[in-house]
Amino acid sequence: MTRDTRRGYAKGRAKRVEILDQAMAMFGEVGYRGASLRVIATRCGISHPGLLHHFPTKQSLLLAVLEHRDEVDGEWLALGGPKGVDGLRRLVDLAALNAERRGIVELFSVLAAEATSTDHPAHTYFVERYRTSVLTTAASYRKARDEGALRTGIAPDEAAQQLVALMDGLQIQWLISGCGTDMAGVLRAHVQAQLTVAL
Repeated sequence: MTRDTRRGYAKGRAKRVEILDQAMAMFGEVGYRGASLRVIATRCGISHPGLLHHFPTKQSLLLAVLEHRDEVDGEWLALGGPKGVDGLRRLVDLAALNAERRGIVELFSVLAAEATSTDHPAHTYFVERYRTSVLTTAASYRKARDEGALRTGIAPDEAAQQLVALMDGLQIQWLISGCGTDMAGVLRAHVQAQLTVAL
């Protein structure tokens, strides 16, 4: 492979990341249905056909944005393979991290609401994402219970559903309050009340 070829690949990858970043911002601002590929292309300084070279359809761009977000968060959440109390603590840490990423929180909240419609291109993605989120959170609660760290009467499956719902609800409150809601603080207090050990 020549140096020029490598430089071309690097430029192509950099442009792809820029498109994903601009699309993420726009989907967060106006939702998937309200976003325009032409406007995203203009924001990236390329033509509409230039954008279609990287992402041939709006749906392929949306799914790439969601995959990119999951890759970043997934690697961070899985770091060290935390389960039990450590896994629950990592979710609280994620809420603190999200408080520094308004655009990503906005994107997720808008798209999750839109994707309740079965004909939305991200519907299947969100169905699977919620299923996985609840299952992995329930596994952390079960491990905490097995280690004697979970208060009596806390059912892991129910607690997992409640925690995922609380996280999403706090994100909406945080957005509406102009980022005034302490997402991590509320989440930490909720989880701490379920544990017999310090979070």
